[in-house]
Amino acid sequence: MLNSAIISAIEDFAPAMYQESWDNTGVQVGSLRAECTGVLLCLDVTPSIVEEAHRRGCNLIISHHPLIFRGLKRLRGNTPVEEAVMRAISYGITVYSCHTAVDSTPGGVSYKMAEMLGASPVKVLSPLTGRRTRMTVTVNPTSETTALTTIRQIAPEAQCYSNHADNCTLLTDADDPFATTAIGKQPCVRLETTIESSLADTLRNALDETLRADLLSVETQSLADTDPKIGLGVYALFEDEGVKPLQLVERVKEAFGSPVTRCTAIPDADTPIRRIAMCGGSGSEFISAALREGAQAFITSDTRYHDFVDYQNEIFIIDIGHFESESCTKGIFYNVIREKFPNFACYFSETEENPIKYI
Repeated sequence: MLNSAIISAIEDFAPAMYQESWDNTGVQVGSLRAECTGVLLCLDVTPSIVEEAHRRGCNLIISHHPLIFRGLKRLRGNTPVEEAVMRAISYGITVYSCHTAVDSTPGGVSYKMAEMLGASPVKVLSPLTGRRTRMTVTVNPTSETTALTTIRQIAPEAQCYSNHADNCTLLTDADDPFATTAIGKQPCVRLETTIESSLADTLRNALDETLRADLLSVETQSLADTDPKIGLGVYALFEDEGVKPLQLVERVKEAFGSPVTRCTAIPDADTPIRRIAMCGGSGSEFISAALREGAQAFITSDTRYHDFVDYQNEIFIIDIGHFESESCTKGIFYNVIREKFPNFACYFSETEENPIKYI
């Protein structure tokens, strides 16, 4: 089985198009075409994680946090990231990271957090929107096959529709929608496809390169599509009468293995909490969205001091560690892989530790 098969299973569950624009979900190092000998799952890729993968005979590491987040200008082993990249290359290990894509997918991080607390997700706090672009590509008929091949190379999952015309009216200036020119009786072909917005520039450049003068025009339109099930954070309900505030704190600590929590003032100790919201990782930007949904408590990490000040009388904030809030990603990846490949060697890292120590 190739690495590509394992990664395809992950991306079927959490498509890369769900990632945030600033993120770097995807293959970080290595080859999709290598025969996979085993998968090691972790939150962060460090030199010790790479060594563990090599020692355990795994040539594919799947992590939540991207190994390469900021651009690398050199590889000298002077930082943990550089060293991890160099060791992975040396050992022939492929690293794939699935970050905000799995944060946003149905059944992803925030959904899992709700499940761990015994709550039922109701809706996403911040639905994704505008992640797809419609492209209309007009070419000379003799280049239709080349254009289709180029589109499928860049966006293999996209469907493409062809429309043949005896003459075309084309925009001559993209900045002036009223400036057009008629191309006599020259036949042309319009190819229409919808792709991930992140691929639009790549596809345009590829079409320019392969078609040259036969490319008559490329028109793009960003689609304001929104799927209410896809996005960051979730609002959830406890099905029973709810949980008292201090009981909720203890449940959170037990579920996520967090030895401490940072909280706003405890609300009325006898008033049960039934409506909660949560977001794995740094999710304090969604506190206001949780309030709009009527949440009584919000669970996340990396909450700023001023958020505690601003919201202390409006919602019960329970802040756990970043590591604790996202460790569940390893279980998510494990279940996805084992569901499709039940007998494949897939391991949780045994050496990974929370880099934050509570003293």
